[in-house]
Amino acid sequence: MKSAWQVGIDVGGTFTDVVALDPATREIRTAKVQTRAADPRAGLIAALSAVNLEWENVADLIHGTTLITNAIVEGHLAKVTLIATEGFGDSLAIGRQNRRHLYRLDLAPKATPQVPAERRIEVRERLDANGQVRVALEDSALTDAIEQAQATGAEAIAVSLLHAYANSTHEARIGAALKGTSIPVALSHLVNPEAREYERTATTVLSASVMPLADRYLEQLESASPEASRLHLFHSSGGMASPAALRNLPLGLALSGPAAGVAAACKVADELGIDHAISLDMGGTTTDVCLIAGGRAEISVDRSLGDHPLRQPMVAIESIGAGGGSIARLSLGAVEVGPDSAGALPGPACYDQGGTTPTVTDANLLLGYLEAGQKLGEKIRLNRDAAQSALAPLARDAGVSVTEAAYGILRVANATMVRALNRVTVERGVDGRDCDLLAFGGAGPMHAVELARAFGISRVIVPAASSVFSAVGCVGAEMQYAQQQTVRMTSADWNRQRLSEIQTRLIERLSAPLQEADYNNDSIAVDFVASVRYSGQSYATEITTPELEDPDALGRQFQETHERLYGFATDEVWELYALRCTVSVPREGSPASTLAASAQGTPQKTESCWFGGEQAVDTLRYDRAAVATDQKIAGPAIIEDAWSTIVVPPGASAKPDQFGHLHIDVGSAE
Repeated sequence: MKSAWQVGIDVGGTFTDVVALDPATREIRTAKVQTRAADPRAGLIAALSAVNLEWENVADLIHGTTLITNAIVEGHLAKVTLIATEGFGDSLAIGRQNRRHLYRLDLAPKATPQVPAERRIEVRERLDANGQVRVALEDSALTDAIEQAQATGAEAIAVSLLHAYANSTHEARIGAALKGTSIPVALSHLVNPEAREYERTATTVLSASVMPLADRYLEQLESASPEASRLHLFHSSGGMASPAALRNLPLGLALSGPAAGVAAACKVADELGIDHAISLDMGGTTTDVCLIAGGRAEISVDRSLGDHPLRQPMVAIESIGAGGGSIARLSLGAVEVGPDSAGALPGPACYDQGGTTPTVTDANLLLGYLEAGQKLGEKIRLNRDAAQSALAPLARDAGVSVTEAAYGILRVANATMVRALNRVTVERGVDGRDCDLLAFGGAGPMHAVELARAFGISRVIVPAASSVFSAVGCVGAEMQYAQQQTVRMTSADWNRQRLSEIQTRLIERLSAPLQEADYNNDSIAVDFVASVRYSGQSYATEITTPELEDPDALGRQFQETHERLYGFATDEVWELYALRCTVSVPREGSPASTLAASAQGTPQKTESCWFGGEQAVDTLRYDRAAVATDQKIAGPAIIEDAWSTIVVPPGASAKPDQFGHLHIDVGSAE
């Protein structure tokens, strides 16, 4: 009998998390292994082995990766040649008027354009904003542009023609002419069919620059995947996609792992009926936070990554350089934490792999939250003496004890995370104090309660399988594709037929890979989000359930939303600026919930932990698997499983629900 195991694997910078689900028996297996950055196939095989599975036993493997994100942030990008409309080759160099450093005249006002002047090829052609041809693309101009592009020695080619989002004919001809070459080609009308010439061009160039890397990576994985096992990758807008679909659109893999964690958090928020929640995913290098409303994550289409504009539908994650491996230092008498990290190797000093700089993880160990000798992954055991040696110089220079220095490091890291919580709530018109904090990742549950107290949140929820939660999001993912298309249709000149044609093209384009995967149209769900603005406004307001068949009703929706967000609305002419389409195939079942223990758990031991104040206090340690439903545990307490630690400080109390999620009343530090 063929096995139907569903497996989610999230490859992080330090550890690779794996969750396996047997849909027939609902058996769940979880594990954590060290990341094999140099050999992704070996990493996936090691992860499967850790849950006692062979790849042949897996029906669907859903994989999240930081490969593309790291390549962009670290600048490991392919050499790209840009083909642009005559007169617009310098759009990347011109950019926007915004300065990167407003008050630093000694620093460059703009980032260096990704494509230098010698690799910008201009082709004679021209469209207007409605897609009408003003200057035709002649065969001679096309041939000349292709020859010039090939002569640059480019590793990839980006094609971004003026107003190609309104009419893709000229771009498609260039793409067809380049199809016979071995050079990867990114076409702007496929990557980002929207107005804003600079952002569309920059996004297309960025997509081209990671295409060779993505192609090699996907080829390695596909060659290792057994014929009977389907391979999927989690993408940044919150679902999974086939390797074939992502090979030509690799920017979908940016923020792949963090987006998977948010997807799992959305399921938990929906399961528990939480109206507003903030996901807190704290790993080894970064902390990622995201606002969840009504069980849905906010989606952004205007982001940046590594100084590069990035216009793609993506989960609106705010990422900061504060993780377990973030390095602490003394600067002008004050403690600073991050954004630089000890990484996977050598890692924090307490990993005993040669690291000597003090990190957040070392501080957590010295405060007693982590247990000396605790095993992480396959071979790391926490070394308290190494952490002590790393923090001692900082404590000496600051004139405090090592314990006080460790507590100071945590307070600084928490303050950085509070600012991130502000950015996803207050700056978006949401009172964060009315939200629940969903904490996961290797380090999130250790910091969550103190962070919630500092921000004014009253309840923290640590979901089941919290330390491998991004892998939970992978295994519970649904097939999904999304794209946004510029429309520019005013309320005074409404064209139902044109709008219907745009909707049909979006659905057909996005549904194609689902149909290739043998999903019929009846099983495909379609969702639209409308971006509406008053004529003359620069940015639009999103309407999540737009009345596209009735412009008067859509106008009322826009006015009500504009009034709620900005405090006013008018009867001026408005326009449907853009339409975002998402197609998906819902999946049944998710391993985000497990059954809690039925018998009352007892503490395993008592150890001293420091929560500020004058001295350490006796703190009970519990095995999370043995804590029963509705068993109330008063702080101070530590609740831990094989890979994660939950800190319940004095004044707080924790209680599991029937799904295995831990609810923490943060109480008061008083």
